[in-house]
Amino acid sequence: MRHKFIAKRYWKDKSTPMGAVDVLAKKYNDVINLSLGDPDQTTDSDVIQFAFDEALKGHTKYTDFRGDKELRQEIEKYYSDTFSVRLLDSEIMVTASACLGMYLALEAVLDDGDEVIIHAPYFTPYTQQIELARGIPVVVDTLELEDYQLNIKSVREKLTERTKAIVINSPNNPSGAVFSEKTLKQIAQLAIERDLIIISDEIYGAYTFDKPFISMISFPEVRDRLIIINSFSKDYTMTGWRVGNLIAPSFIIRTCQIINENVVFTAPSISQRAAIYALRNRDKIQAPAIALYKERVLYAYKRINSIPWMSAPTPKGTFYLFINIKTTGLTSSTVCEILLEKARVLAIPGNAFGDCGEGYVRIACTVDVDMLREAFDRIESIDFL
Repeated sequence: MRHKFIAKRYWKDKSTPMGAVDVLAKKYNDVINLSLGDPDQTTDSDVIQFAFDEALKGHTKYTDFRGDKELRQEIEKYYSDTFSVRLLDSEIMVTASACLGMYLALEAVLDDGDEVIIHAPYFTPYTQQIELARGIPVVVDTLELEDYQLNIKSVREKLTERTKAIVINSPNNPSGAVFSEKTLKQIAQLAIERDLIIISDEIYGAYTFDKPFISMISFPEVRDRLIIINSFSKDYTMTGWRVGNLIAPSFIIRTCQIINENVVFTAPSISQRAAIYALRNRDKIQAPAIALYKERVLYAYKRINSIPWMSAPTPKGTFYLFINIKTTGLTSSTVCEILLEKARVLAIPGNAFGDCGEGYVRIACTVDVDMLREAFDRIESIDFL
């Protein structure tokens, strides 16, 4: 918006198709919303009850600036139990969401004009988060034909003397791709060779379907240059609680803490108590959710590949599917408009996730199978060919 009272850096409209979904979802009464990745399930009732009880006990005040000490201890235990990695308490910080954690990390490490590699298709906020921290996003495309693995040769071609960091996201939103151990090793080797920081967004770590999740924490050689972004939103169905955490070298955590004290001070105390219970009981809480979303994703995948003008690769992770609609000959935005107008199904155009997303549509399997069945029955009735 151009206005004398608005900072000039915000005069240029940077809205994306992602930003329009709230309005579009309300356009018709019978819309099936497959746009945003907000799980339809309610947070586990035991988590809610524990948080309620903890609030009654007095956990309604500011916590330690790096987060509730008990929660930091549970995070440390999680990494020890899951990845056989020992973290120092000074390497852990709780944040009011993973999105804030990403911003804090970028703000802590970037100087004006530093370049940050991101791989497309990418989580839409990355570009503006980098720009908010006065950095420059540099996009490297990943391709369906290469299973959306990051091509290290393509990364090398984008490196300059100003490249400071590389952001990776596996399991990936929106493609659902999961980076192989080979890809992750190549990223680690490149970071060491070119003295880069790795910022690894691992918020969908629980949702890998065919192989165990590999965290970048598993590569000790990059621990001194590694920042991990975590969240309780998707792995524990706690989107509204707004709690995540950072894992990073102590000097980076200390800087993030200083920045955060001037932004939100601390993450919500009650949300942190809820996160303690979720982590302690993760096996019981996560197993049903993972099974549920896997069932939905596999059902949607089967339906997609039975429709002549749609296709999708075998799902590897997350609860998203990135649908190839290139045979229609239409743009991603046009296909999404038709899906909404003719089928009352709301999806996100692939170009919202980078230019290489043109020719694709993203859906989130955040409704039950019966609703997905209805959605695809409607979609199937549309003849693009």
